[in-house]
Amino acid sequence: MPRRAAAHTGRRASVVAALAVTALTATGTPAAATSAAHLPATAADGGRTMDRAFVKAAGKYDVPRDLLAAVGYGETHLDGHTGRPSQANGYGVMHLASNPANRTLEKAAAITGEPLSRLRRDTAANILGGAAVLRSYADRLGLDGDERDDIDAWYPAVAQYSGTTGPAAARYADTVYAFLTHGFAATVPGGEQISVTARPVAPEKGTLSATSGRAPITPYPSALWVPADAHNFSVGRTATIDKVIIHVTQGSYEGSIKWFQDPAAEVSAHYVVRSSDGQITQTVRDSDTAYHAKQANASALGIEHEGYIDDPSWFTDTMYRASAALTRALCDKYGIPKDRAHIIGHDEAPGTDHTDPGRYWDWNRYMGFVEGDSSSGNGGSTNNGSGSGSTSGSAGDGSSGDGLGFDSYPLLQSGASGAHVTAVQQLLNTQGFAAGAADGSFGAATLSAVKAYQTRHGLPAGGNVGPKTWTALLSAGSTPTLRQGDSGADVKRLQRSLTAALGTTVDAVGTFGPVTATAVRTYQTRQGLAVTGIVSSNTWAALHAGR
Repeated sequence: MPRRAAAHTGRRASVVAALAVTALTATGTPAAATSAAHLPATAADGGRTMDRAFVKAAGKYDVPRDLLAAVGYGETHLDGHTGRPSQANGYGVMHLASNPANRTLEKAAAITGEPLSRLRRDTAANILGGAAVLRSYADRLGLDGDERDDIDAWYPAVAQYSGTTGPAAARYADTVYAFLTHGFAATVPGGEQISVTARPVAPEKGTLSATSGRAPITPYPSALWVPADAHNFSVGRTATIDKVIIHVTQGSYEGSIKWFQDPAAEVSAHYVVRSSDGQITQTVRDSDTAYHAKQANASALGIEHEGYIDDPSWFTDTMYRASAALTRALCDKYGIPKDRAHIIGHDEAPGTDHTDPGRYWDWNRYMGFVEGDSSSGNGGSTNNGSGSGSTSGSAGDGSSGDGLGFDSYPLLQSGASGAHVTAVQQLLNTQGFAAGAADGSFGAATLSAVKAYQTRHGLPAGGNVGPKTWTALLSAGSTPTLRQGDSGADVKRLQRSLTAALGTTVDAVGTFGPVTATAVRTYQTRQGLAVTGIVSSNTWAALHAGR
């Protein structure tokens, strides 16, 4: 978490087009389950207190229940943190914010009549407030009753809930719709499970686009570039870069980026890493001094990680690998030793009063990835243990020989660039969809080819390459029966498509080991297939369909 610098104190289409210049009133932030003390379970409701709150709020304000739950999950993993504020002063499961640039807490109070204190601490009231704010944005956009029943019509309202504008708002909404596409299940304190069932979506985006500029000259060119406000960093350095400092945002990815753009914040970091897919945004140039670690600012590079220090669910395998790949690149560029004396937590920085990244951050696992050990730790990683898997981190470099092997397959959108785009272009061209030269630039030809491929295969044809499209592209081909002990190119194809489908690395080593068998069973369970651990035609068919 950054430290304030001590020395520097039709109808819808037209409305959507105006969204980028409208002053928005909300910020994002994450976590994972609300306190049972706020919504006591009763015998009458069977303990389904949070689910009932979502249903009640959705009904009162005519917001789709699953959309409301997906927004809450994206903001906080459905954890109200007992009323404690996020970095951006946001509260509760729905992250109702109260800061100079974002007043959704006050907006919710005005609409619902609930007092601010209750909206901050009571989960049912907080969820009601979030629904009220979303409905107010829908009304501003002119959505009528029939349109409000269409979950795809809510995209611009969700973007507005982010408290950001332009590409950042679109990325926020894309994340929420990804949760709707793939579904999720979160267990909250007391054992209640909140779930959203996967479904196809085709959000009506209007003029909103997640395309954003690439980072400036950097050892990590695949990062997005969203510059912090000039009040939140100093141009230049007064000391040599000699360390990397690991932070946790105490908030969401987009919310933290937005906070760094607020001149009142007086905080920033050089990079921010997203939990769900390892996406990285740079907000301050390496050559400039971000305000993130008090006395260490002048000599350190700061990397923020989406999440909360008291909730390990944010620290995904994909996040660890993406961040480690970034740290490794920074160390190589600036000659920083890859050890714990030079890669430190915010809590270890001189003069700090912060506690991030906290006790749930797995330093052994992280440092193993930094040093290039793809089998480090046992958290979400699924390695076959052969020692020959990819070690490139979630950013991957396609170094498997054919340019298709990565530790993760992130969301790609028009304007993206890098090795992952090259892989998509290669896959599309091979399968008869003209994506143009495999040059790593996601331009018009690639976009057209992606949309054509998605239409042909019954996938949401929005032109973004997400898990479904990756899974279909990577699994395409013959359907041989595969089982533990098999090896070869078909096994490698299976392992790559499982990585895309499950969101967890299955090392593409071409040998069907016990971990691959476990991954197959997990996939079969999720898809409602016979759970055999053997890949036959029905499992291949599900993969080919991008499921």
